[in-house]
Amino acid sequence: MIFLDYASATPVSKVAKKAMEPYFSEKFFNPSAPYLAAKRVRDDYEAAKADLAHIIGAKGDDLIITSGATEANSLAFSAASGEILVLETEHASVLKNSKNFDTKFIKVDQTGLINLEDFQEKLTKKTTFISVALANNELGTIQPLAEIAGIIKAERQRRLLEGNTLPLIFHSDASQAMSLVPISVARLGVDLLTINSAKVYGPKGVGALYQGHQVKLRPLAEGGGQEKGLRSGTENVPGLIGFAAAAREAKEHQNGARKNYEELRNILKSELEKSEIQPIFLGSKKHQLANFCPVCFPGVDAERVIYNLENDEIYLSTGAACAASKGEQSHVLKAIGLSDAEITGSLRISLGKDNTKEAMKVAGQKIVEAVKKELQFSR
Repeated sequence: MIFLDYASATPVSKVAKKAMEPYFSEKFFNPSAPYLAAKRVRDDYEAAKADLAHIIGAKGDDLIITSGATEANSLAFSAASGEILVLETEHASVLKNSKNFDTKFIKVDQTGLINLEDFQEKLTKKTTFISVALANNELGTIQPLAEIAGIIKAERQRRLLEGNTLPLIFHSDASQAMSLVPISVARLGVDLLTINSAKVYGPKGVGALYQGHQVKLRPLAEGGGQEKGLRSGTENVPGLIGFAAAAREAKEHQNGARKNYEELRNILKSELEKSEIQPIFLGSKKHQLANFCPVCFPGVDAERVIYNLENDEIYLSTGAACAASKGEQSHVLKAIGLSDAEITGSLRISLGKDNTKEAMKVAGQKIVEAVKKELQFSR
């Protein structure tokens, strides 16, 4: 098997799995129970939360543990009101939450990078909330969050001078970027940050939201008051333990992983380029996650290519898994100006730590064969 859809899911690492195992059976206690064994589990839970927070330059008390990035994004939007700004290429969980507000969408260029002029034009004295992902989940394009934060800071200062007391909150979904980009909430200048275990070789069903001290959130559901009353329900202890272990491992190997993915991506690109199928590589050459290789073959039915590749146990996708499963056309590819034919012929290839150089050569050759077959079929 050659798996090329790590943007949708990553296998749980051996380190994370080993860290989690005791908490399924031996240390199964409810952290809120009063006896010593449960209190020890509580201590382990809080230590893992502090460890996870440290990775993004925060403290344990700054994190709310959730069931994943979608819930974390929804919780972040509880701080929004009135007029908000959202990048037009955001994940569906952000776009759907934005429908509850007076939303203006920030444009991107043909590589998926934010149009800062458009952002500044749409940022008004009434804007209360801004959401821009650190890295896009279809193109891998990395956004200049620190620069965006600088613009937001200047707007806050203007408001202060004018006596405008409206909040201006900056949220970012860093789910795709966490394993490959150094993250510091202070350097990025964010007030809210979403992170996701399932993208860093941790277990699925666990995520977290960083909450800056000045941000007020409202719970999405009421209950026992866990996670500062913002996320009630018995804590997912093994999930958090695994998340923290996986995130720590990813951070330790971040530089080496980036170099490895760049090499693997170059091999794959070379295999695609040396044929006559004329691939068009998408996203930003300078500002892209090292494991992303989105590519377009105009005039080809990418879904048929995927089905043919599956017969050779090569797995990739046409875009975000949640959109692809519904047969929806990618709003991200529309936003960067691709035609319908180009969108139909686009593949999202994302690499992971189990990929090898030989696998990249084989995958490249098989993709070329599948694309050629489709081109002949379409004629």
